[in-house]
Amino acid sequence: MKRYWKQALWIAVGLLASFPLFSLTYYTMVRTSTPAFCASCHENRPAYEDWLTSTHVNNGHGFVADCMDCHLPAPQDTVNFFFMKTLHGMKDISAHIMGKHYDRAFERAKAYASFRNAQCQKCHRNLLAIPDKRGALLAHRSVLYPRPGYEKKCVDCHRNLVHVPRDRYMYRSHEAPYRAPGLDLSPKRKESP
Repeated sequence: MKRYWKQALWIAVGLLASFPLFSLTYYTMVRTSTPAFCASCHENRPAYEDWLTSTHVNNGHGFVADCMDCHLPAPQDTVNFFFMKTLHGMKDISAHIMGKHYDRAFERAKAYASFRNAQCQKCHRNLLAIPDKRGALLAHRSVLYPRPGYEKKCVDCHRNLVHVPRDRYMYRSHEAPYRAPGLDLSPKRKESP
């Protein structure tokens, strides 16, 4: 009986010690996952300012795609997400502390080379629902279902969406929703007798 009490005590101590450790880790991950935190290093400031003027921030849907949405794997891929976030953070901090020259063109090319279509498709899921733009529909179909040897990346066509210096804000408003042919949703007038 005494043995079970000892095991229960160690389990309780482990739980009590792990809760603050987990909370502190979670708090740190949340606080370091904001665009403002990324912009706290002067090397990343121009990328942050370009992002602020892009349609990934300014759109009629009210959705904001931040740094993590594009530059890290999906959070539900927990191990890969934490590993890549830590790796990116250590790389950025070491470059900042060592005063390493930041070659923006080189870093941008490296980032585009590392992007995977799944990163874009975290937000852009319904790419084939473009009934009024056949060219875009076919282009997206060729990316989603490529023939062998003809694989493409989203950024092959959508390269200059975010990190491009602009003198004004880009804004994409709501587009008219698609209405099925023959469907009339206009208000009906009452006919006078």
